[in-house]
Amino acid sequence: MATQSMPHGDSAGTILGHPKGLFVLFFAEMWERFSYYGMRALLIFYLTKHWLFSDSESGIIYGAYTALVYITPVVGGYMADKYLGQRKAVAFGAVLLTLGHFFMAFEGAPAAGNVDNPVIYVFWLALALIIVGSGFLKANISVIVGQLYPRTDVRRDGAYTIFYMGINLGAAIGSLLCGYIGETYGWAYGFGLAGIGMLLGLIVFTWGKPLLLGRGEPPKPLAKSTEWTMYGIGFVLVAICWALIQYQSVVGWLLGGFGLVLVSYVIGTAVTKLEPDDRDRIFAALFLILTSIIFWALFEQAGSSLNLFTDRHVDRGGVPASTFQSINAIYIILLAPVFATAWTWLGRKGMEPSSPFKFGLGVIQVGLGFLVLVWGANSVGIDVPTPVIFIFLIYLLHTTGELCLSPVGLSAMNRLAPAHMASLIMGTWFFASATGNFAAGLIAAATGAEGVGEEAGKQVVLDVYSTVGWVAVGVGIGVLVISPFVKKLMHLDTLKDDELEGAAEAGYEPQEAGVHPTTRPAR
Repeated sequence: MATQSMPHGDSAGTILGHPKGLFVLFFAEMWERFSYYGMRALLIFYLTKHWLFSDSESGIIYGAYTALVYITPVVGGYMADKYLGQRKAVAFGAVLLTLGHFFMAFEGAPAAGNVDNPVIYVFWLALALIIVGSGFLKANISVIVGQLYPRTDVRRDGAYTIFYMGINLGAAIGSLLCGYIGETYGWAYGFGLAGIGMLLGLIVFTWGKPLLLGRGEPPKPLAKSTEWTMYGIGFVLVAICWALIQYQSVVGWLLGGFGLVLVSYVIGTAVTKLEPDDRDRIFAALFLILTSIIFWALFEQAGSSLNLFTDRHVDRGGVPASTFQSINAIYIILLAPVFATAWTWLGRKGMEPSSPFKFGLGVIQVGLGFLVLVWGANSVGIDVPTPVIFIFLIYLLHTTGELCLSPVGLSAMNRLAPAHMASLIMGTWFFASATGNFAAGLIAAATGAEGVGEEAGKQVVLDVYSTVGWVAVGVGIGVLVISPFVKKLMHLDTLKDDELEGAAEAGYEPQEAGVHPTTRPAR
């Protein structure tokens, strides 16, 4: 990928020590997440209460949908790396997302599955547009964040955590507003509001182009015919996803086959084309990617089985269950500055835990969250609604685990990958999320217990949660044990910047943080 020099002048200034472009990306992603999480808060209820799918069917559909959302960034990332550049890919993705969210506002009459309601095909189209739109937007907007900083810049983890706050500010507001309006006044109103949010995100991103400092542009001059061909491929992907979302079992086979090809390609490229240090960094990135699958398989119960559990088995005082989807995002808004400050302070003191160690902590905490919920539900009795405090506690543990893993993972992928593989590795990171989301759908399906009483159904859910919780704690401890070896593979002492002058031109001196891009080791 070609690199561009950071321009001089006011446009190259900073806000809170970070490039202004970071905050353009912050607000664009905030509105995109408003739309995505606003729709996500309602989706499992829309499937079970409007389309009248069973819990197990709804869990599989939900898992296949969210899995495809995280598969498509591999394709979107590759096309951005080779042809479109990240900025054009993000803009195209935003257009598709806006269309998809507005199509979600067409619902028709309630019906079981697709019986007597052809509008369900519009619903599948809406999901397909959102899937492909996310594929073009999600990986590439994260890559642009990384391009604003040299690879050894001590601000990177803090920047990604600030960016992550934008994600969760949008998620919190979207879950609250779209969830409440959708459950109270009608599905179309909730989904329509999500579409308005996505349109605002597109407007912000288009307006803020000058502040991106030329980052994310095509790697070489892009012919109009090539550009429109890429967009045409995008619409072909929409048609493919429209079919796949209706046949969810195919998605599982696609994940297995595509995952094998993708990992083989990444490993083959690392072994045959990269220098030894870069090769080892790719292996370290793959370890983090594989570890994240377990985390997401448990974490993503939030929108499916945990959402239904909150609706049916929790004493929530009449508050719509979908609005509880905002708790995780609100916690992140409150805790992300604490984590960002802590990582930076520990980094300057040479005491910051390594990325693999943080990953181990994240997996342990997501497992503990389920164990706390199981303990709380059993402590009051299976025949008594679970106190709502335990929903707040599970989301608290999942949030602290997420802050140890997700923004750190975004930063690690961008840092460990050579520039010409940046979007591919970021796409592979999101592919792991796809695998985790599909596994989450299978776990959610396992919690479905149609044809039994309410208490028996609740017990089935708690038994599944207990099993996955203990497995996650065990895996997390194992990751902690081997984290020093994985850290060695990262070769942080030989990591160099792709663009050494970037930090100084942004008005930031790396020496202030104890890191010099040419003479001192990166943390």
